[in-house]
Amino acid sequence: MRYDLVIFDNDGVLVDSEPISNRLLAAYLTELGHPTSYEDSLRDYMGSAMHRIHDLIQERTGQKLPDDFDDVFHARVFAAFERELEPVAGAAGVVEKLAADGVPYCVASSGSHERIRVGHRKTGLDRWFDDGRIFSSRDVGRGKPAPDLFLYAAERMGVTPERCVVVEDSPLGVQAAVAARMDVYGFTAMTPAGRLAGATQLFRDLGELADLLV
Repeated sequence: MRYDLVIFDNDGVLVDSEPISNRLLAAYLTELGHPTSYEDSLRDYMGSAMHRIHDLIQERTGQKLPDDFDDVFHARVFAAFERELEPVAGAAGVVEKLAADGVPYCVASSGSHERIRVGHRKTGLDRWFDDGRIFSSRDVGRGKPAPDLFLYAAERMGVTPERCVVVEDSPLGVQAAVAARMDVYGFTAMTPAGRLAGATQLFRDLGELADLLV
């Protein structure tokens, strides 16, 4: 293994949550008077922390989202997760192999700790991720594309940035990993390869990842 730490993004990499959350986000923004299609949401918000949604809406419209926006949105998302959420194909297998080989790994997500845990419980991935392996943008204040979250995860795991690799499926996440001076493998199952420019390597099937990392 050429890396001392594998840092996984969560949404779209470990759990197949991006279609659910972006569908609901587009619907909620539209409901609030900010017409947004599913494709718009994927393009503008996929991989971002909640504060970026607030910032972009205010920047574009001059209006603030409601104070309870995050709470209402998360309630809708968590309810949908309970009904629909599945692990990304191959996610359990690659994490199990890393664990068996003794390779340190963790998750660093734009989502809240609660969102990460809800998704992991529903998909059965919680057995592989204890509290010491879960990092959220809420821990650092600035989400992706800032490098803060990945740098924080590496520091907490005791690994220098150049010995880390990030597994990401969003342009913002790739930008954050590059800014953190980490290698980044771009997962193209949902994101066109051209939008992950800057990735060290691209791959389409999570089942390939363990072999690619060696």
